[in-house]
Amino acid sequence: MPKIRFHKLAAIAVLIGFAAWMATGEFSSVGSAADHQKAGEAGKATQSGAAKPKTAEAEPKAAPRTVAVVTPPRKTYARAIRISGLTEADKRAVLATRVAGVIDKLPVKQGQHVKTGDLVLMLATEEKVSNVDNARQLLAQRKAELDAAEQLAKTGNLPKLQLDTARSNLTAAQSMLETAQAELDRNEVKAPFDGVIDRVPVELGSSVMQGGEVATILKLDPVIARGEISERDLRYIKIGDEADVRLVNDQKVTGKVRYISRDASSQTRTFRVEVAIPNGDGSIPAGMTAEITLSAEPTDAVLLPRSVVTLGDKGDLGIRAVGTDKKVAFFPIDLVDDTPHGLVLGGIPQDARIIVAGQELVKEGDVVKPVEADQATISKLISEASAGTQ
Repeated sequence: MPKIRFHKLAAIAVLIGFAAWMATGEFSSVGSAADHQKAGEAGKATQSGAAKPKTAEAEPKAAPRTVAVVTPPRKTYARAIRISGLTEADKRAVLATRVAGVIDKLPVKQGQHVKTGDLVLMLATEEKVSNVDNARQLLAQRKAELDAAEQLAKTGNLPKLQLDTARSNLTAAQSMLETAQAELDRNEVKAPFDGVIDRVPVELGSSVMQGGEVATILKLDPVIARGEISERDLRYIKIGDEADVRLVNDQKVTGKVRYISRDASSQTRTFRVEVAIPNGDGSIPAGMTAEITLSAEPTDAVLLPRSVVTLGDKGDLGIRAVGTDKKVAFFPIDLVDDTPHGLVLGGIPQDARIIVAGQELVKEGDVVKPVEADQATISKLISEASAGTQ
């Protein structure tokens, strides 16, 4: 039997010992008991510490934010409604002939002032004048015959039938004269109203057809400034209101609203407005660009820089103000006018202290420290707002 070497026996012994140690299961507790004990003690300490009340004091609250406020002076303000427009004649007529013919008289020229009934043009009358003379003589004869017949009828020397015939002859002669006069009048073109002859497209001796244009007449006193007003501003004006009109040549005149359309334009939803301007000397022509300024009903308002206007929680425009309890409140505004010096705002309470600096850093309900803004600060805000709009 062969001999087993020593190192083999040693290895077998170590293997048997290791197997026996693993079979006991004691290796799982090595270092675990101490760890479990420490963990348990730490957990107890944590629970006992949580049960104890905190003694640390709460952090101090932030100081109220400082804002600049102002109580602006109030005044009655009439909002200016500015609309663009142009001037036009009060009346405009294109004169035309009623019959064809050759121009025999043309006593007017362009730019001439005429009165109602003045002769503007006459066509060659030919036999029409003689027809009027003959009809007038016949009328005189028939009238004399009727007078004689009436005298004889009173004495009973004329039958009633002959008297009726004399009356009928007079009526026929009167009708003939009127017809002849009407035919003659058709050869004449007269001014239908006081005005100025603006255009004469014909010459003396030229031939014109029936209905042909022979002159244009304008009435420029008063001259009319016409514009379109928005449906939002329509309720603020009425007939008879005064209006300031600035012409493109910087001439400034004053007139009165004489017409407001009640039918809006389907394209722009605006309403036609006419302002009558006295123009006795005719210095204001028709067709000139004009800016019409109308005044709305006066309202109580304040003047503030544009920077004070902000948005509320619901997205509406307004201002923030500080109440007696030093809390911030929001007030919706009515924009009365936008001037070079600032915004004219309505709808603001009488005693409101309006925040003019810092309003964007606070919100409704915040407690603030209000400081009265000096006039220099307000003037600076207004000047900055004006510069920003230029």
